[in-house]
Amino acid sequence: MRRTTLATGHDAEDVVDRAARRRGWKRIERNYNVRGGELDLVYDARGTLVIVEVRYRARSDYGSAAATVTRTKQQRIVRAARHFLVQYPRYAQATIRFDVVGVNAHNELDWIENAFYAE
Repeated sequence: MRRTTLATGHDAEDVVDRAARRRGWKRIERNYNVRGGELDLVYDARGTLVIVEVRYRARSDYGSAAATVTRTKQQRIVRAARHFLVQYPRYAQATIRFDVVGVNAHNELDWIENAFYAE
């Protein structure tokens, strides 16, 4: 039986979440949704707010998972991050980092720190 895309994406987020927690990061939010954007995972990494976009790719034939985070997707993430900061003003002065993590079928991670910047 084929897994749904949603279930596969959720499993990929679980893998990334475990890796982030092993780094000692504290998860603040998961699947933070606002109109026009979503944040997959948000962490407090010792004073830095790390917003993580998780991308699953079963095969790398068509490029890396990170390459699928287009400029439009980046803009949606930044929009959601701005909304997040309004909802969580205690993080408004924190350094913010946008990471993209590719997860493959073997649960191997391609973690790209500072994958893009807010403009």
